[in-house]
Amino acid sequence: MKKKLGLFLATTAMLISVIGCGNNSGSSSSGTSESGAAGNGQSEEKASYKIAISQIVEHPSLDATREGFLAALKDGGLVEGDNLKVDYNNAQGDQTNNLTIAQKIAGEKYDLVLAIATPPAQAVVQQVKNSPILFAAVTDPLDAKLVDNLDQPGGNVSGAADTNPEAITKLMDFIAANIKDVKNVGIVLNQGEPNAVVMSKHAEEALEKHGIKLIKASVTNTSEVKQAAESLVGRVDAIYITLDNTVVEAVSTIIQVANEHDIPFFSADRDSVEKGAFATVGFKYYDHGYQAGQMALEVLKNGKKIGDLKVTFPDKLDLIMNLKAAAEQGIEVTDAMKDQVNDKENNLLE
Repeated sequence: MKKKLGLFLATTAMLISVIGCGNNSGSSSSGTSESGAAGNGQSEEKASYKIAISQIVEHPSLDATREGFLAALKDGGLVEGDNLKVDYNNAQGDQTNNLTIAQKIAGEKYDLVLAIATPPAQAVVQQVKNSPILFAAVTDPLDAKLVDNLDQPGGNVSGAADTNPEAITKLMDFIAANIKDVKNVGIVLNQGEPNAVVMSKHAEEALEKHGIKLIKASVTNTSEVKQAAESLVGRVDAIYITLDNTVVEAVSTIIQVANEHDIPFFSADRDSVEKGAFATVGFKYYDHGYQAGQMALEVLKNGKKIGDLKVTFPDKLDLIMNLKAAAEQGIEVTDAMKDQVNDKENNLLE
């Protein structure tokens, strides 16, 4: 009797073990299934996903990046409020908040983390080790030490860089060729932002080839931007800004100074041109975010390892001009200048 009882108990334990293994799929980058009915003839419910977003500050370019990212996920079947939960965090430009957000994200489990702009990306990469990380709106991932190889990032990090050095060179060439008697170009710059420093160096090198000097007006926070722009009046023949989050947040004050003093104002992003800067060589940040979203889908839905995905760069560069801003800043836009715009319908702004 005891032998039969022992055999029964052993058999029961084996069955429980097999059933348990069949129902425990473990966690993976493909998301967590809400419930499964596989094997009983019923359709399995779609997987749900949880992602975190860390953004340094709210301004049009970064907001458009986030919107494009979420749009790509939606087009891929991941819909916020349905099968996608988004933990959105904004540091409001504060580095202490930025670090706190990264530490909070590190304390939880996410299927993927998106960091928008260089400071959040650096903080998240330092803190988060158990989730795939994507960055966007980062100018130089190598200089920021986010990855050490653009083609094979490895580890748990990759993303979409938001600049192509060729865009800066083309814009500086445009300034040299089309701004009459230009000798000095001013730049409002936060030296504490790595992306801004890298871009300003590219601009300085490109201008030097034309014998043009770059004059810097430094700021440490947004409230100093207008005063910095005013300090350039009478010293420069044009003003340029990079993808500098501190500066772009207060771009309207630079536009005001440029308009009042008839100074051609160039930016590194399309959104600033739409607001009143004269021109850029660039792209839509919505498209940039969408590109990052497509990378996220490769990880979440197709099971790709984030470290195997190449860092991407914008490939739809075009000259973008705001004709109304040109009039405000005393710029005569010639037909030859307009001819340099490839997509006139979308990039020649009235």
